[in-house]
This record gives sequence, structure tokens and C-alpha cells, in this order.
Amino acid sequence: MPETIALRPALPADAPALAALFRASVEVLGAEDYSLPQVEAWSALADDEAAFAQKLAEKLTIVGLVGGAIAGFAALKGADVLDMLYVHPDFARRGVASALCDATEKLAAARKAKKLTVDASDSAERFFARRGYVAQKRNMVFLGDEVLGNTTMTKELPAMTGPTQ
Repeated sequence: MPETIALRPALPADAPALAALFRASVEVLGAEDYSLPQVEAWSALADDEAAFAQKLAEKLTIVGLVGGAIAGFAALKGADVLDMLYVHPDFARRGVASALCDATEKLAAARKAKKLTVDASDSAERFFARRGYVAQKRNMVFLGDEVLGNTTMTKELPAMTGPTQ
């Protein structure tokens, strides 16, 4: 029986838990595709929890819960950029990322976006490709002395249809 994944908007009080989830996700799941110094530089983005909380508050951030525990989160920037999608390692490959991505795609379509763009980490690129995202270009992200690669990917979204009159 599949687990029930509940979704809700992120709350300001979630920020410390989301920062910890971000670090755990990067440190465990990111380690499959990035070196230890790269992972350390990436996970350090959540060390300043106030700045991390502000970054989340500037976007439409949704939280995925399994059994009441925060299992992941996604952030939609504007109408058409999936800015963040992270799942706690304890909940990886259990449908949390798919549920969050489904919701984000629907929100983007509701905001009249024709396509959704994501800068997918090497760890997430296969996930997005399976969902119909197409690689557009390779990027280099500079974090301190480290350089991390990611891939800009896009997915065409179906037009939202409203109720018929």
C-alpha cells in the first residue's frame, strides 16, 4: 500500500526543519554525484537559517509530509521556475519528490506558465528526465572554491482549462 503524502504551504516555523532537511538531502543524496568538498559547499547554503528562511519565504514553498513528518519541500519561483526540490534521505524514492513535483507543475500551470524550468543537480537529472523534462544547457555554479555542475531542463506544461460556462 503506497504511503499517503500530504502537502501544505511552508510556514515560517518550518525553516529550521527545512534547512536541516536540505543539508541532509545534499549530504546523503548529493554525495552520489558530487565530491565531499562540493557537497560541503552546497550544504553550507543552509548554515545561515535566517537567510535560508528568507529565500524560502520569497517563493511559493510547499512541504510534503509522511506520517506527520516533514519529508521534503519544493519552491516555485515566479510562475515558471522550480527553484528547489529536496527530499530527506529517509524518504527518498518513496514518491515524495513526485508528489511535490506534480503539485509544483500544477501550480505553475495555474499561474499560466507554458513551461517549467529547473536547474537540476546531477543527482536529480534522471528524476526530471523521467518526468518529461528536456536538458537545455549545462551550467557551472560557483560556491566558494568549489564548482558544481547542473543542467537547465524544461518541461512543456498543459494549458489549464477552467470551468465551462
